[in-house]
Amino acid sequence: MANEKIQMPSSGGGLIRYFDEYKSKISIKPMYFIIFIVLVIIFEFVLYKFF
Repeated sequence: MANEKIQMPSSGGGLIRYFDEYKSKISIKPMYFIIFIVLVIIFEFVLYKFF
């Protein structure tokens, strides 16, 4: 029984890595995105509090 080896197929066969080939025309730095989210939260808080 120890001599019987079962080989599983390769899990990466036939897959294409598209992220290596694609570059977006629009790129936003993560810090700008975080600042935008914080500003939206503050804006919503102000609207909720005063209106």
